[in-house]
Amino acid sequence: MSGLVVVGVDGSGSSLAAVEAAAREARLRGAGLRVVHAFVWPAMHVPPGPSPLGPPEGGLRNMVERLVAEAVRFARTVEPEVDVSHVVVAGEPLTVLEAQSRAAELVVVGSRGLGGFVGLLVGSTAVHLAAHARCPVLVVRQQRHHDGPILLGVDASAAGERAVDFAFAEATLRNAPLVALHAWTTWNAPLPAPQDASAPYANPPGALAAEEERLLAEALAGHRERYPGVDVERRVVHGRTREALIEASRSAQLMVVGARGRGGFAGLLLGSVSQVLLHHAHCPVAVVRGAGERT
Repeated sequence: MSGLVVVGVDGSGSSLAAVEAAAREARLRGAGLRVVHAFVWPAMHVPPGPSPLGPPEGGLRNMVERLVAEAVRFARTVEPEVDVSHVVVAGEPLTVLEAQSRAAELVVVGSRGLGGFVGLLVGSTAVHLAAHARCPVLVVRQQRHHDGPILLGVDASAAGERAVDFAFAEATLRNAPLVALHAWTTWNAPLPAPQDASAPYANPPGALAAEEERLLAEALAGHRERYPGVDVERRVVHGRTREALIEASRSAQLMVVGARGRGGFAGLLLGSVSQVLLHHAHCPVAVVRGAGERT
């Protein structure tokens, strides 16, 4: 743990919601909060200072300083005991926040920024950062539940182990129950070994469901012992993963998923399920990259 939560701000309502969530996360962790703004205009050769014909307090740089100061004041209002710092870095938001993530234990961003296009539910920075950051990324919507369980999407892959650990830690910090949801269909379920070797494809009714129950139990094994105070509900759903998690997110205060899961294609940094959840979940989504996943 580095003791640092980073939040990206751009002056939008979505980023202020991210500041509120980040301040609370910093307080729960006993960590500092760093408010970060990526100042893209110098790279576009736009003069950052005030116009010779305008007021001295004008100009892009002064505007940026004001919006960052507003975010810092808001964070201190939300959580007065949190140590809040800020930095303005010249560069593109994804590059700046990815660099900041190297020293952080969590990066928080809003679901959409000022540069978002109408019709896009989640901005490109949030999606790409979830794939490239060196620490977990929390994507926050403006409307959030402050109660309800932590919802963990479990696919029983090795890449998802860090997401499981993150979800248990969040449940502990928030004193919240944990719902570990594993969805499966006949098409994506691994076939259990046949009981009769002479009939290699003959499995008794319910064998697939029992196998999925076992996979979920194995994915949670060890974590329940490390976090004995967490109330865990294991939920196995016969259905499509995306739909099951989106529906379950209606009553959750946070969803935790891995960046890539079982069946992911090599070279894809963010799995299709994770991308869909970032766009359509009804609660904030934390994306946790697995060990060995590289940009």
